[in-house]
Amino acid sequence: MGDIKICVAGMNHKTAPVEIREKFSLKEEKLEEAILTLNSLPSIDECMILSTCNRVEFYFVTRSETPFKDVKNFLSTLGKISPEKLNDYIYFKSQEMAVRHGFRVASSLDSMVIGEPQIISQFKTAFSKSREVGTAGIVINRFCETALKISKKVRTETTIAKNAVSISFAAVELAKKIFCQLYDKNVAIIGAGEMAELAVKHLISSGVNNVFVINRTLERAEKLAEEFGGKAFKLEDLEKTVMASDIVISSTGAPGYVLTHNLIENLLSKRENRPLFLIDIAVPRDIDPEIDNLENVYLFDIDNLKEVVEANIEERKRAAKEAEKIVEGCVNRFIHWLKEHEVTPLVVELKRKAEDIRKTELEKRLSKINLSEEEKAQVEYLTQIIINKLLHTPITTFKQKAPEEKTYIQVFKEIFGLSKD
Repeated sequence: MGDIKICVAGMNHKTAPVEIREKFSLKEEKLEEAILTLNSLPSIDECMILSTCNRVEFYFVTRSETPFKDVKNFLSTLGKISPEKLNDYIYFKSQEMAVRHGFRVASSLDSMVIGEPQIISQFKTAFSKSREVGTAGIVINRFCETALKISKKVRTETTIAKNAVSISFAAVELAKKIFCQLYDKNVAIIGAGEMAELAVKHLISSGVNNVFVINRTLERAEKLAEEFGGKAFKLEDLEKTVMASDIVISSTGAPGYVLTHNLIENLLSKRENRPLFLIDIAVPRDIDPEIDNLENVYLFDIDNLKEVVEANIEERKRAAKEAEKIVEGCVNRFIHWLKEHEVTPLVVELKRKAEDIRKTELEKRLSKINLSEEEKAQVEYLTQIIINKLLHTPITTFKQKAPEEKTYIQVFKEIFGLSKD
């Protein structure tokens, strides 16, 4: 058997189209079966599967000289795709490259959107599942725990996740800049589609308590409002709802303006000079751009938000460079630990062998010598000191040299008569 290795085989949004990735997508009920099947391969000692909408990755520990042979056949069967075709979409990495890749994934440096937060919980879930089914051993545990610590360090020590890089998130960030706090503000969402739903999620996580959902179909509005503890209104209630709101985010598929100049102008006199902030994230636009000329009304459209997003993406790219340095330092430390971990069983075996010899010889001799219990304890302690001092230099040298010079392992075994496996 060869050296212990940590490897990854996988595909993501950069290497495979969705029609290929979905062949390997593993729902909860299939994930456990896949992990156990992978772990049952003769060459696999430990494993973990990370499955998201943008990637599926198989992390595993092996001593095989050809680590990807069995895994490739497993993936071919799993995705019902020939091994030859699989080569077009999948990547195989081992040791430093695998560790670096995994740390970058957990830190969202390999995500479609750099800095996105979802990958952290997805990585944690994958790790928890592997522990739950018993396929995470010492190496996978250390690898995942380190990856999650790096992810936290990247988020606390860089600005990689501090700037909005989606339109709906940017809209909410803008609302936060408009008002110092959002918990006491009324926010109206016009529309109940995906963009509106994302905006509501971001609003709730930012502390908003009062969310009004307005939609042409009341049932859809009620569903979204119920999910987030808001209130639902029909489109016919648009005027009174906007009247009660401080911020309005509109995202519908309507062919014309949902908020017209006349409607907003008529409301202003009743609002007693309360400012109204309108954020239009719809294409085509929902809000008449002429409204921006009205006093105490502030309108931002999707182009304004795109400028914010583009600037923030550039800021995240700069932060990513700092994050890469954090990752790189941790890769080297992990690989050093992995190499040390490989020689640890031999050190443990030598210490156990020395202790067995010490105890056996003491038992033979002490039974023939008339010593008090205190004197026996002193002899016991003295022999332990001798053994520890005698072994200290060879063990220290072995742990330093063996990870880099493999001949030390064989010599160490032969000198001390240790196991040949």
